[in-house]
Amino acid sequence: MAGHSKWSNIKHRKARQDAVRGKVFTRVIREIVSAAKQGDPDPDKNPRLRAAIEKGLSVNMTKDTINRAVERGAGGGDNDNMDEISYEGYGVGGVAVLVETMTDNVNRTVSEVRHAFTKYDGNLGTSGSVAYLFNKRGEISFNDVSLEEDVMLTALDAGAVDIENDGDSLLVITEVDTFGQVKDALNAAGLISDNAEVTMSPSTNAEIDNLDDAEKVMKMIDMLEDLDDVQEVYTNVSFTDEVMAQLEE
Repeated sequence: MAGHSKWSNIKHRKARQDAVRGKVFTRVIREIVSAAKQGDPDPDKNPRLRAAIEKGLSVNMTKDTINRAVERGAGGGDNDNMDEISYEGYGVGGVAVLVETMTDNVNRTVSEVRHAFTKYDGNLGTSGSVAYLFNKRGEISFNDVSLEEDVMLTALDAGAVDIENDGDSLLVITEVDTFGQVKDALNAAGLISDNAEVTMSPSTNAEIDNLDDAEKVMKMIDMLEDLDDVQEVYTNVSFTDEVMAQLEE
């Protein structure tokens, strides 16, 4: 889900809707607990934990809730029997899909994930079949392109990899390990982003130019995201302007 693909607006809208329903909170808490348990409980020393905390803050999770999740993870005992497994496959139109899960029952999870793929004419693939199409990175976006000069100077000085401007928004790209420090530098300069996350960004996009295929892809993603064991769903889908307009009607 590249920052400037025609999927991003729908993705962020869906995330906000999910947060209202509490789905994102559950997943973020689970991720914070796991990150704190497997690494340093200090987010400044644990990029994965820092990214999870930023995700929590972006959906208006309270600092008390975040701190309790960190303490649970650091104290051990939670997620002892949870396996973190990624599933890979393709949707209609050759759309690559990467599904990250956290589960205490692998057989249940793979069965549910496979069902979501096949129900909407997709195929669950083998390990490595689509993962090579994605790169893990930090993305910090601004909807005000007039901030470009200030954002560029601050972000690059703090260690950002690149800045993209598509005419409607700015996208700051970082390495995973420097995501936190770049965001801190932008905040300190009074440059508050509209969205910030560590994500899996596709190296190529699969464009969907008809509504039927677009709806199948969306329904498959919705079904996957509704599964209790699923943490994240990443895809390289890109909708044409015409399809995007129809989906948003």
